[in-house]
Amino acid sequence: MLTLPDFPVRQRDFLLEISRAITAQLDLSEVLRRVLEASVIMIAGRVGVIALHDAKDGSFRVRAYKGIQREQVADLNDQLNAFINTVSAGTERNQLDQQLKEMASSLNSDLVQAVAMPLVFADNPLGLLIVFRSYEASVTPNDMQILQSFADQAAIAVNNAQMFQRIKQEQQRLSAILQHSADGVVILNADLEILQVNRSFEQMTGWSTDQAVGQSLDAVIVWQKIEGQDLQDAVAQGWPTRRSVQAPHADTFYVEGDLLRQDGLTLSIGITYAPLFGQDGKLTTIIGNLRDITNFRRAQEMQNVFISTVSHELRTPVALIKGYASTLMRPDAQWNEDVIRNSLQVIEEESDRLTTLIDDLLTASRIQADHGVQLQLGDVRLDLIAASAVERLQLQTSKHRFVVSFPNGFPSMQGDAKLLRQVIENLITNAIKYSPNGGTITVGGRFTDENVTFFVRDEGVGIPETEMSRVFTRFYRIDNKWAATTKGTGLGLFLAKSIIEAHGGTINVKSQVDHGSTFFFTIPRD
Repeated sequence: MLTLPDFPVRQRDFLLEISRAITAQLDLSEVLRRVLEASVIMIAGRVGVIALHDAKDGSFRVRAYKGIQREQVADLNDQLNAFINTVSAGTERNQLDQQLKEMASSLNSDLVQAVAMPLVFADNPLGLLIVFRSYEASVTPNDMQILQSFADQAAIAVNNAQMFQRIKQEQQRLSAILQHSADGVVILNADLEILQVNRSFEQMTGWSTDQAVGQSLDAVIVWQKIEGQDLQDAVAQGWPTRRSVQAPHADTFYVEGDLLRQDGLTLSIGITYAPLFGQDGKLTTIIGNLRDITNFRRAQEMQNVFISTVSHELRTPVALIKGYASTLMRPDAQWNEDVIRNSLQVIEEESDRLTTLIDDLLTASRIQADHGVQLQLGDVRLDLIAASAVERLQLQTSKHRFVVSFPNGFPSMQGDAKLLRQVIENLITNAIKYSPNGGTITVGGRFTDENVTFFVRDEGVGIPETEMSRVFTRFYRIDNKWAATTKGTGLGLFLAKSIIEAHGGTINVKSQVDHGSTFFFTIPRD
Protein backbone atom coordinates (compact mmCIF):
# COMPACT_ATOMS: atom_id res chain seq x y z
CA MET A 1 0.00 0.00 0.00
CA LEU A 2 1.34 3.43 -0.93
CA THR A 3 2.10 5.87 1.86
CA LEU A 4 1.22 9.52 1.34
CA PRO A 5 4.81 10.56 0.61
CA ASP A 6 5.04 7.81 -1.96
CA PHE A 7 1.86 8.83 -3.78
CA PRO A 8 3.20 11.93 -5.55
CA VAL A 9 6.29 9.94 -6.46
CA ARG A 10 4.06 7.31 -8.06
CA GLN A 11 2.15 10.00 -9.92
CA ARG A 12 5.41 11.46 -11.18
CA ASP A 13 6.64 8.02 -12.26
CA PHE A 14 3.42 7.34 -14.17
CA LEU A 15 3.58 10.68 -15.93
CA LEU A 16 7.22 10.05 -16.79
CA GLU A 17 6.32 6.59 -18.12
CA ILE A 18 3.56 8.00 -20.29
CA SER A 19 5.84 10.76 -21.58
CA ARG A 20 8.42 8.16 -22.53
CA ALA A 21 5.71 6.11 -24.23
CA ILE A 22 4.72 9.11 -26.28
CA THR A 23 8.25 9.78 -27.45
CA ALA A 24 9.14 6.11 -27.98
CA GLN A 25 5.84 4.70 -29.25
CA LEU A 26 3.79 5.58 -32.29
CA ASP A 27 1.57 2.54 -31.84
CA LEU A 28 -1.73 4.14 -30.89
CA SER A 29 -3.14 1.06 -29.16
CA GLU A 30 -0.06 0.67 -26.92
CA VAL A 31 -0.03 4.32 -25.90
CA LEU A 32 -3.73 4.28 -25.05
CA ARG A 33 -3.26 1.13 -22.99
CA ARG A 34 -0.50 2.73 -20.92
CA VAL A 35 -2.43 5.96 -20.38
CA LEU A 36 -5.54 4.07 -19.32
CA GLU A 37 -3.61 1.77 -16.98
CA ALA A 38 -2.05 4.75 -15.18
CA SER A 39 -5.34 6.66 -15.00
CA VAL A 40 -7.23 3.79 -13.37
CA ILE A 41 -4.51 3.14 -10.80
CA MET A 42 -3.87 6.76 -9.88
CA ILE A 43 -7.47 7.63 -8.97
CA ALA A 44 -8.24 4.20 -7.53
CA GLY A 45 -10.67 3.18 -10.24
CA ARG A 46 -11.84 -0.29 -11.30
CA VAL A 47 -12.85 0.30 -14.91
CA GLY A 48 -11.52 2.69 -17.51
CA VAL A 49 -12.22 3.45 -21.17
CA ILE A 50 -10.81 5.76 -23.82
CA ALA A 51 -13.08 6.59 -26.73
CA LEU A 52 -11.77 8.39 -29.83
CA HIS A 53 -13.61 10.60 -32.25
CA ASP A 54 -14.20 9.18 -35.74
CA ALA A 55 -13.89 12.04 -38.21
CA LYS A 56 -15.74 10.08 -40.92
CA ASP A 57 -19.13 9.87 -39.22
CA GLY A 58 -18.60 12.10 -36.14
CA SER A 59 -19.20 9.26 -33.66
CA PHE A 60 -17.09 8.19 -30.68
CA ARG A 61 -15.87 4.61 -30.36
CA VAL A 62 -14.04 2.82 -27.58
CA ARG A 63 -10.43 2.20 -28.56
CA ALA A 64 -9.01 1.06 -25.20
CA TYR A 65 -10.68 -0.42 -22.10
CA LYS A 66 -9.78 -1.98 -18.77
CA GLY A 67 -11.95 -3.98 -16.38
CA ILE A 68 -14.82 -4.83 -18.79
CA GLN A 69 -15.55 -7.58 -21.30
CA ARG A 70 -15.35 -7.19 -25.10
CA GLU A 71 -19.08 -7.99 -25.34
CA GLN A 72 -19.91 -4.81 -23.38
CA VAL A 73 -18.13 -2.48 -25.79
CA ALA A 74 -20.89 -2.19 -28.41
CA ASP A 75 -23.51 -1.09 -25.85
CA LEU A 76 -20.98 1.24 -24.23
CA ASN A 77 -20.37 2.95 -27.59
CA ASP A 78 -24.08 3.79 -27.83
CA GLN A 79 -24.11 5.17 -24.27
CA LEU A 80 -20.98 7.23 -24.89
CA ASN A 81 -22.44 8.84 -28.01
CA ALA A 82 -25.66 9.59 -26.17
CA PHE A 83 -23.58 11.20 -23.40
CA ILE A 84 -21.59 13.28 -25.94
CA ASN A 85 -24.84 14.48 -27.52
CA THR A 86 -26.09 15.49 -24.07
CA VAL A 87 -22.89 17.44 -23.41
CA SER A 88 -23.18 19.15 -26.82
CA ALA A 89 -26.74 20.21 -25.99
CA GLY A 90 -25.49 22.16 -22.94
CA THR A 91 -27.32 20.06 -20.34
CA GLU A 92 -26.82 20.84 -16.63
CA ARG A 93 -23.99 19.18 -14.73
CA ASN A 94 -26.18 17.12 -12.40
CA GLN A 95 -27.94 15.49 -15.35
CA LEU A 96 -24.57 14.62 -16.90
CA ASP A 97 -23.43 13.08 -13.59
CA GLN A 98 -26.61 11.02 -13.49
CA GLN A 99 -26.02 9.80 -17.02
CA LEU A 100 -22.46 8.76 -16.09
CA LYS A 101 -23.76 6.87 -13.03
CA GLU A 102 -26.21 4.97 -15.22
CA MET A 103 -23.38 4.14 -17.62
CA ALA A 104 -21.27 2.85 -14.69
CA SER A 105 -24.11 0.75 -13.34
CA SER A 106 -24.74 -0.82 -16.77
CA LEU A 107 -21.13 -1.97 -16.88
CA ASN A 108 -21.03 -3.38 -13.35
CA SER A 109 -23.48 -3.02 -10.49
CA ASP A 110 -20.57 -2.35 -8.13
CA LEU A 111 -19.58 0.78 -10.03
CA VAL A 112 -21.16 3.88 -8.59
CA GLN A 113 -19.11 6.83 -9.84
CA ALA A 114 -17.49 7.99 -13.10
CA VAL A 115 -14.87 10.67 -13.69
CA ALA A 116 -14.70 11.91 -17.29
CA MET A 117 -12.10 14.07 -19.01
CA PRO A 118 -12.09 15.19 -22.66
CA LEU A 119 -8.99 14.61 -24.79
CA VAL A 120 -8.27 17.87 -26.58
CA PHE A 121 -5.28 18.84 -28.70
CA ALA A 122 -4.96 22.35 -30.15
CA ASP A 123 -8.68 22.96 -29.55
CA ASN A 124 -9.46 19.85 -31.55
CA PRO A 125 -11.60 17.29 -29.65
CA LEU A 126 -9.95 13.89 -30.09
CA GLY A 127 -11.80 11.72 -27.60
CA LEU A 128 -12.87 11.05 -24.04
CA LEU A 129 -11.20 9.40 -21.02
CA ILE A 130 -13.50 7.95 -18.32
CA VAL A 131 -12.54 6.15 -15.11
CA PHE A 132 -15.23 4.32 -13.09
CA ARG A 133 -14.99 3.81 -9.32
CA SER A 134 -16.65 1.25 -7.04
CA TYR A 135 -17.14 3.86 -4.34
CA GLU A 136 -18.58 7.32 -4.41
CA ALA A 137 -16.49 10.17 -3.17
CA SER A 138 -16.01 13.77 -4.05
CA VAL A 139 -13.65 14.29 -6.92
CA THR A 140 -10.77 16.21 -5.43
CA PRO A 141 -8.80 18.86 -7.28
CA ASN A 142 -5.88 16.47 -7.08
CA ASP A 143 -7.92 13.76 -8.83
CA MET A 144 -8.87 16.19 -11.55
CA GLN A 145 -5.30 17.44 -11.88
CA ILE A 146 -4.00 13.87 -12.21
CA LEU A 147 -6.66 12.91 -14.71
CA GLN A 148 -6.15 16.14 -16.62
CA SER A 149 -2.41 15.40 -16.84
CA PHE A 150 -3.10 11.92 -18.17
CA ALA A 151 -5.74 13.27 -20.56
CA ASP A 152 -3.35 15.90 -21.90
CA GLN A 153 -0.64 13.30 -22.38
CA ALA A 154 -3.14 10.96 -24.03
CA ALA A 155 -4.29 13.73 -26.38
CA ILE A 156 -0.69 14.37 -27.45
CA ALA A 157 -0.15 10.65 -27.91
CA VAL A 158 -3.35 10.24 -29.92
CA ASN A 159 -2.51 13.22 -32.15
CA ASN A 160 1.04 11.98 -32.76
CA ALA A 161 -0.07 8.41 -33.45
CA GLN A 162 -2.88 9.51 -35.77
CA MET A 163 -0.53 11.79 -37.70
CA PHE A 164 1.96 8.96 -38.00
CA GLN A 165 -0.80 6.60 -39.15
CA ARG A 166 -1.97 9.08 -41.79
CA ILE A 167 1.58 9.62 -43.01
CA LYS A 168 2.16 5.87 -43.11
CA GLN A 169 -1.07 5.29 -45.04
CA GLU A 170 -0.16 8.06 -47.48
CA GLN A 171 3.30 6.55 -47.95
CA GLN A 172 1.75 3.14 -48.59
CA ARG A 173 -0.71 4.66 -51.06
CA LEU A 174 2.02 6.54 -52.92
CA SER A 175 4.24 3.46 -52.87
CA ALA A 176 1.42 1.35 -54.36
CA ILE A 177 0.81 3.99 -57.05
CA LEU A 178 4.53 4.13 -57.79
CA GLN A 179 5.05 0.37 -58.00
CA HIS A 180 1.91 -0.42 -60.00
CA SER A 181 2.06 2.51 -62.41
CA ALA A 182 2.09 1.46 -66.05
CA ASP A 183 4.72 4.14 -66.65
CA GLY A 184 8.27 3.75 -65.46
CA VAL A 185 9.30 6.02 -62.59
CA VAL A 186 12.83 6.97 -61.51
CA ILE A 187 13.60 9.25 -58.56
CA LEU A 188 16.93 11.11 -58.68
CA ASN A 189 18.81 13.27 -56.22
CA ALA A 190 20.28 16.64 -57.17
CA ASP A 191 23.44 14.93 -58.45
CA LEU A 192 21.36 12.79 -60.87
CA GLU A 193 21.96 9.61 -58.90
CA ILE A 194 19.14 7.08 -58.81
CA LEU A 195 17.36 6.80 -55.46
CA GLN A 196 14.37 4.65 -56.43
CA VAL A 197 12.73 3.00 -59.43
CA ASN A 198 9.50 1.07 -59.91
CA ARG A 199 8.62 -2.23 -61.59
CA SER A 200 7.73 -0.67 -64.93
CA PHE A 201 11.14 1.02 -65.00
CA GLU A 202 12.75 -2.40 -64.45
CA GLN A 203 10.73 -3.89 -67.32
CA MET A 204 11.50 -1.02 -69.70
CA THR A 205 15.23 -0.73 -69.04
CA GLY A 206 16.14 -4.30 -68.05
CA TRP A 207 17.76 -2.94 -64.86
CA SER A 208 16.58 -4.34 -61.51
CA THR A 209 16.07 -2.02 -58.54
CA ASP A 210 19.17 -3.39 -56.79
CA GLN A 211 21.28 -2.78 -59.89
CA ALA A 212 19.92 0.70 -60.64
CA VAL A 213 19.80 2.33 -57.19
CA GLY A 214 23.01 4.26 -56.51
CA GLN A 215 23.97 4.44 -60.18
CA SER A 216 24.23 7.72 -62.04
CA LEU A 217 21.39 8.29 -64.49
CA ASP A 218 23.61 8.23 -67.59
CA ALA A 219 24.86 4.75 -66.62
CA VAL A 220 21.33 3.34 -66.77
CA ILE A 221 19.56 5.53 -69.34
CA VAL A 222 21.75 5.00 -72.40
CA TRP A 223 20.39 6.37 -75.65
CA GLN A 224 21.00 4.65 -78.95
CA LYS A 225 19.24 7.56 -80.62
CA ILE A 226 17.94 10.73 -78.97
CA GLU A 227 15.88 13.64 -80.22
CA GLY A 228 17.15 16.90 -78.74
CA GLN A 229 19.32 17.11 -75.61
CA ASP A 230 19.52 14.77 -72.64
CA LEU A 231 18.86 15.65 -68.99
CA GLN A 232 22.58 16.03 -68.23
CA ASP A 233 22.91 18.63 -71.00
CA ALA A 234 19.81 20.48 -69.80
CA VAL A 235 21.13 20.62 -66.21
CA ALA A 236 24.51 21.83 -67.44
CA GLN A 237 22.71 24.68 -69.25
CA GLY A 238 20.86 25.80 -66.10
CA TRP A 239 17.72 23.66 -65.92
CA PRO A 240 15.76 23.71 -63.68
CA THR A 241 15.16 27.29 -62.58
CA ARG A 242 12.74 27.83 -59.71
CA ARG A 243 10.27 30.53 -60.58
CA SER A 244 9.43 31.72 -57.04
CA VAL A 245 8.83 30.57 -53.48
CA GLN A 246 5.12 30.48 -54.23
CA ALA A 247 5.76 28.26 -57.29
CA PRO A 248 8.05 25.50 -55.99
CA HIS A 249 7.89 23.50 -59.23
CA ALA A 250 9.89 24.57 -62.27
CA ASP A 251 9.06 23.69 -65.85
CA THR A 252 9.34 20.02 -66.72
CA PHE A 253 11.90 18.74 -69.18
CA TYR A 254 11.00 16.19 -71.88
CA VAL A 255 13.27 13.95 -73.91
CA GLU A 256 12.55 11.00 -76.17
CA GLY A 257 14.43 8.54 -78.29
CA ASP A 258 15.49 4.91 -78.58
CA LEU A 259 16.69 3.54 -75.24
CA LEU A 260 19.44 0.92 -75.24
CA ARG A 261 18.28 -1.63 -72.66
CA GLN A 262 20.69 -3.56 -70.49
CA ASP A 263 20.04 -6.72 -72.54
CA GLY A 264 21.04 -4.95 -75.77
CA LEU A 265 17.50 -4.49 -77.14
CA THR A 266 16.08 -1.06 -77.90
CA LEU A 267 12.82 0.56 -76.84
CA SER A 268 11.29 3.86 -77.92
CA ILE A 269 10.51 5.88 -74.80
CA GLY A 270 9.72 9.43 -73.75
CA ILE A 271 10.83 10.74 -70.35
CA THR A 272 9.32 13.73 -68.53
CA TYR A 273 11.51 15.07 -65.71
CA ALA A 274 9.94 17.16 -62.93
CA PRO A 275 12.13 18.93 -60.33
CA LEU A 276 11.32 19.40 -56.63
CA PHE A 277 12.88 22.12 -54.46
CA GLY A 278 13.46 22.37 -50.72
CA GLN A 279 12.46 25.25 -48.45
CA ASP A 280 15.83 26.85 -49.09
CA GLY A 281 15.14 26.96 -52.82
CA LYS A 282 17.73 24.35 -53.68
CA LEU A 283 17.01 21.41 -55.97
CA THR A 284 16.44 18.25 -53.90
CA THR A 285 14.81 15.69 -56.15
CA ILE A 286 14.02 15.02 -59.80
CA ILE A 287 11.23 12.61 -60.69
CA GLY A 288 11.39 11.03 -64.13
CA ASN A 289 8.32 9.49 -65.76
CA LEU A 290 9.14 6.98 -68.54
CA ARG A 291 6.52 6.11 -71.14
CA ASP A 292 6.78 3.45 -73.82
CA ILE A 293 6.01 5.30 -77.07
CA THR A 294 6.69 2.35 -79.39
CA ASN A 295 3.03 1.92 -80.30
CA PHE A 296 2.55 5.68 -80.63
CA ARG A 297 5.46 5.91 -83.05
CA ARG A 298 4.22 2.88 -84.96
CA ALA A 299 0.73 4.39 -85.18
CA GLN A 300 2.21 7.70 -86.28
CA GLU A 301 4.25 5.97 -88.93
CA MET A 302 1.22 3.97 -90.07
CA GLN A 303 -0.83 7.16 -90.23
CA ASN A 304 1.83 8.86 -92.35
CA VAL A 305 1.87 5.86 -94.67
CA PHE A 306 -1.93 5.96 -94.74
CA ILE A 307 -2.01 9.63 -95.73
CA SER A 308 0.54 9.00 -98.44
CA THR A 309 -1.36 5.94 -99.65
CA VAL A 310 -4.73 7.68 -99.67
CA SER A 311 -3.26 10.59 -101.60
CA HIS A 312 -1.93 8.13 -104.16
CA GLU A 313 -5.16 6.13 -104.23
CA LEU A 314 -7.18 9.27 -104.87
CA ARG A 315 -4.80 10.72 -107.40
CA THR A 316 -4.66 7.61 -109.61
CA PRO A 317 -8.39 7.14 -110.38
CA VAL A 318 -8.95 10.89 -110.65
CA ALA A 319 -6.12 11.16 -113.16
CA LEU A 320 -7.49 8.22 -115.19
CA ILE A 321 -11.05 9.56 -115.16
CA LYS A 322 -9.88 13.01 -116.19
CA GLY A 323 -7.56 11.59 -118.87
CA TYR A 324 -10.17 9.37 -120.52
CA ALA A 325 -12.89 12.02 -120.25
CA SER A 326 -10.61 14.65 -121.80
CA THR A 327 -9.66 12.24 -124.59
CA LEU A 328 -13.29 11.48 -125.43
CA MET A 329 -14.11 15.20 -125.48
CA ARG A 330 -11.38 16.15 -127.96
CA PRO A 331 -13.09 18.05 -130.75
CA ASP A 332 -10.44 17.12 -133.30
CA ALA A 333 -10.92 13.34 -133.00
CA GLN A 334 -13.61 10.87 -134.01
CA TRP A 335 -13.74 7.73 -131.84
CA ASN A 336 -15.34 4.49 -132.80
CA GLU A 337 -17.77 2.70 -130.50
CA ASP A 338 -15.17 0.23 -129.14
CA VAL A 339 -12.85 3.02 -128.00
CA ILE A 340 -15.75 4.94 -126.45
CA ARG A 341 -17.05 1.79 -124.70
CA ASN A 342 -13.60 0.87 -123.34
CA SER A 343 -12.96 4.41 -122.18
CA LEU A 344 -16.31 4.62 -120.41
CA GLN A 345 -15.66 1.23 -118.78
CA VAL A 346 -12.37 2.55 -117.36
CA ILE A 347 -14.13 5.68 -116.12
CA GLU A 348 -16.82 3.54 -114.46
CA GLU A 349 -14.30 1.21 -112.81
CA GLU A 350 -12.18 4.07 -111.49
CA SER A 351 -15.33 5.82 -110.27
CA ASP A 352 -16.21 2.63 -108.36
CA ARG A 353 -12.71 2.64 -106.83
CA LEU A 354 -13.21 6.22 -105.72
CA THR A 355 -16.62 5.41 -104.26
CA THR A 356 -15.23 2.47 -102.31
CA LEU A 357 -12.34 4.53 -100.99
CA ILE A 358 -14.61 7.40 -99.95
CA ASP A 359 -17.05 4.98 -98.30
CA ASP A 360 -14.17 3.47 -96.31
CA LEU A 361 -12.92 6.88 -95.22
CA LEU A 362 -16.40 8.07 -94.23
CA THR A 363 -17.13 4.88 -92.32
CA ALA A 364 -13.79 5.11 -90.48
CA SER A 365 -14.51 8.73 -89.63
CA ARG A 366 -17.99 7.87 -88.28
CA ILE A 367 -16.56 5.02 -86.19
CA GLN A 368 -14.05 7.38 -84.61
CA ALA A 369 -16.59 10.18 -84.05
CA ASP A 370 -19.35 7.93 -82.68
CA HIS A 371 -16.99 5.54 -80.86
CA GLY A 372 -18.58 2.69 -82.76
CA VAL A 373 -20.74 1.78 -85.75
CA GLN A 374 -24.33 2.96 -86.01
CA LEU A 375 -26.47 0.26 -87.62
CA GLN A 376 -29.63 0.54 -89.72
CA LEU A 377 -31.13 -2.89 -89.10
CA GLY A 378 -33.34 -4.85 -91.46
CA ASP A 379 -33.67 -8.31 -93.02
CA VAL A 380 -30.44 -9.25 -94.79
CA ARG A 381 -29.59 -12.23 -97.05
CA LEU A 382 -25.82 -12.67 -97.06
CA ASP A 383 -26.00 -15.22 -99.87
CA LEU A 384 -27.75 -12.74 -102.17
CA ILE A 385 -25.33 -9.93 -101.27
CA ALA A 386 -22.38 -12.26 -101.93
CA ALA A 387 -23.74 -13.39 -105.31
CA SER A 388 -24.25 -9.78 -106.36
CA ALA A 389 -20.75 -8.81 -105.22
CA VAL A 390 -19.14 -11.72 -107.08
CA GLU A 391 -21.04 -10.84 -110.24
CA ARG A 392 -19.71 -7.28 -110.12
CA LEU A 393 -16.16 -7.92 -108.93
CA GLN A 394 -15.35 -10.82 -111.25
CA LEU A 395 -15.36 -8.27 -114.07
CA GLN A 396 -12.15 -6.83 -112.52
CA THR A 397 -10.11 -9.98 -113.11
CA SER A 398 -9.60 -12.60 -115.79
CA LYS A 399 -7.16 -14.72 -113.74
CA HIS A 400 -9.55 -15.95 -111.06
CA ARG A 401 -12.34 -18.50 -110.99
CA PHE A 402 -15.17 -17.74 -108.57
CA VAL A 403 -17.20 -20.37 -106.73
CA VAL A 404 -20.26 -19.37 -104.74
CA SER A 405 -21.11 -22.01 -102.13
CA PHE A 406 -24.15 -21.51 -99.90
CA PRO A 407 -26.38 -24.36 -98.67
CA ASN A 408 -30.05 -24.50 -99.65
CA GLY A 409 -32.35 -22.60 -97.31
CA PHE A 410 -29.69 -20.12 -96.24
CA PRO A 411 -31.63 -17.86 -93.85
CA SER A 412 -32.04 -14.14 -93.61
CA MET A 413 -30.79 -12.29 -90.56
CA GLN A 414 -31.05 -8.91 -88.86
CA GLY A 415 -28.29 -6.55 -89.96
CA ASP A 416 -27.25 -3.44 -91.82
CA ALA A 417 -27.31 -4.46 -95.50
CA LYS A 418 -25.17 -1.54 -96.73
CA LEU A 419 -22.39 -2.11 -94.21
CA LEU A 420 -22.39 -5.89 -94.60
CA ARG A 421 -22.13 -5.46 -98.37
CA GLN A 422 -19.10 -3.23 -97.73
CA VAL A 423 -17.50 -5.99 -95.64
CA ILE A 424 -18.18 -8.73 -98.18
CA GLU A 425 -16.91 -6.69 -101.12
CA ASN A 426 -13.81 -5.76 -99.15
CA LEU A 427 -13.01 -9.41 -98.37
CA ILE A 428 -13.52 -10.48 -102.00
CA THR A 429 -11.44 -7.54 -103.29
CA ASN A 430 -8.62 -8.51 -100.92
CA ALA A 431 -8.79 -12.08 -102.16
CA ILE A 432 -8.31 -10.82 -105.72
CA LYS A 433 -5.46 -8.46 -104.74
CA TYR A 434 -3.49 -10.99 -102.73
CA SER A 435 -3.72 -13.88 -105.17
CA PRO A 436 -1.96 -12.15 -108.09
CA ASN A 437 -1.28 -15.42 -109.88
CA GLY A 438 -4.95 -16.26 -110.05
CA GLY A 439 -6.63 -19.38 -108.72
CA THR A 440 -10.03 -20.16 -107.26
CA ILE A 441 -11.81 -17.77 -104.91
CA THR A 442 -14.60 -19.47 -102.97
CA VAL A 443 -17.33 -17.36 -101.41
CA GLY A 444 -19.77 -19.18 -99.17
CA GLY A 445 -21.43 -19.65 -95.83
CA ARG A 446 -23.12 -21.97 -93.38
CA PHE A 447 -25.70 -21.53 -90.66
CA THR A 448 -27.06 -22.90 -87.41
CA ASP A 449 -30.21 -22.09 -85.47
CA GLU A 450 -28.35 -19.26 -83.74
CA ASN A 451 -25.70 -17.96 -86.17
CA VAL A 452 -24.79 -17.41 -89.79
CA THR A 453 -21.18 -17.64 -91.01
CA PHE A 454 -19.70 -16.13 -94.16
CA PHE A 455 -16.26 -16.88 -95.61
CA VAL A 456 -13.96 -15.97 -98.51
CA ARG A 457 -11.17 -18.42 -99.39
CA ASP A 458 -8.37 -17.71 -101.86
CA GLU A 459 -5.24 -19.49 -103.10
CA GLY A 460 -2.96 -16.49 -102.83
CA VAL A 461 0.22 -15.45 -101.06
CA GLY A 462 -1.11 -16.04 -97.55
CA ILE A 463 -0.29 -14.21 -94.32
CA PRO A 464 2.68 -14.92 -92.03
CA GLU A 465 1.65 -16.11 -88.58
CA THR A 466 3.39 -13.12 -86.98
CA GLU A 467 1.18 -10.74 -88.97
CA MET A 468 -2.23 -12.34 -88.42
CA SER A 469 -2.90 -10.68 -85.05
CA ARG A 470 -2.44 -7.22 -86.62
CA VAL A 471 -4.25 -7.45 -89.95
CA PHE A 472 -7.43 -5.93 -88.46
CA THR A 473 -5.55 -2.89 -87.09
CA ARG A 474 -6.36 0.49 -88.58
CA PHE A 475 -3.91 1.62 -91.32
CA TYR A 476 -1.98 -1.65 -91.05
CA ARG A 477 -0.80 -3.35 -94.24
CA ILE A 478 0.97 -6.69 -94.43
CA ASP A 479 4.70 -6.34 -94.80
CA ASN A 480 5.53 -8.53 -97.78
CA LYS A 481 6.67 -8.18 -101.35
CA TRP A 482 3.11 -7.66 -102.59
CA ALA A 483 2.29 -4.73 -100.28
CA ALA A 484 4.29 -2.22 -102.31
CA THR A 485 2.51 -3.10 -105.56
CA THR A 486 -0.98 -3.76 -104.14
CA LYS A 487 -3.43 -0.90 -103.83
CA GLY A 488 -5.05 -0.27 -100.47
CA THR A 489 -5.31 2.07 -97.49
CA GLY A 490 -5.07 -0.38 -94.61
CA LEU A 491 -8.63 0.50 -93.59
CA GLY A 492 -10.66 -2.32 -95.11
CA LEU A 493 -10.12 -5.05 -92.51
CA PHE A 494 -10.31 -2.55 -89.65
CA LEU A 495 -13.72 -1.46 -90.92
CA ALA A 496 -14.79 -5.06 -91.44
CA LYS A 497 -13.92 -5.91 -87.84
CA SER A 498 -15.74 -2.83 -86.49
CA ILE A 499 -18.86 -3.55 -88.54
CA ILE A 500 -19.01 -7.26 -87.64
CA GLU A 501 -18.46 -6.57 -83.94
CA ALA A 502 -21.21 -3.94 -84.06
CA HIS A 503 -23.50 -6.78 -85.21
CA GLY A 504 -22.46 -8.79 -82.16
CA GLY A 505 -20.25 -11.07 -84.24
CA THR A 506 -16.61 -12.03 -84.61
CA ILE A 507 -14.24 -12.01 -87.58
CA ASN A 508 -11.02 -13.96 -88.00
CA VAL A 509 -8.56 -15.39 -90.50
CA LYS A 510 -6.81 -18.68 -91.15
CA SER A 511 -3.83 -18.57 -93.45
CA GLN A 512 -0.68 -20.29 -94.63
CA VAL A 513 2.07 -18.56 -96.56
CA ASP A 514 1.95 -19.41 -100.29
CA HIS A 515 -1.21 -21.50 -99.78
CA GLY A 516 -3.85 -18.81 -99.40
CA SER A 517 -6.12 -17.34 -96.72
CA THR A 518 -9.66 -17.80 -95.47
CA PHE A 519 -11.39 -14.81 -93.88
CA PHE A 520 -14.64 -15.61 -92.10
CA PHE A 521 -17.13 -13.92 -89.80
CA THR A 522 -20.00 -15.20 -87.68
CA ILE A 523 -23.04 -13.11 -86.72
CA PRO A 524 -26.08 -13.98 -84.57
CA ARG A 525 -29.20 -14.41 -86.69
CA ASP A 526 -31.18 -12.20 -84.29
